[in-house]
Amino acid sequence: MNTLEIEVGDIRPIAVAFTEDELVVTLADGRKIATPLAWYPRLRDASPAARAHFELMAMGIHWPELDEDLGIAGMLRGRTAVQ
Repeated sequence: MNTLEIEVGDIRPIAVAFTEDELVVTLADGRKIATPLAWYPRLRDASPAARAHFELMAMGIHWPELDEDLGIAGMLRGRTAVQ
């Protein structure tokens, strides 16, 4: 069986920012993913201080105080926390 490999680039998160309505993640390869905060109710409803306390992981982001974990692959696929 042949397997099709697709180069997806370096999807490690290197920065996280919030606008009024979006979560914006910068990836190591320079891309930015902007997703609606409405997709992530825990982040949407959290204080700015709680949002600012996150841990970057190889393939995602973890907010320990909020018990929220987002995977970059899921964000790229448009997967929401409310699905």
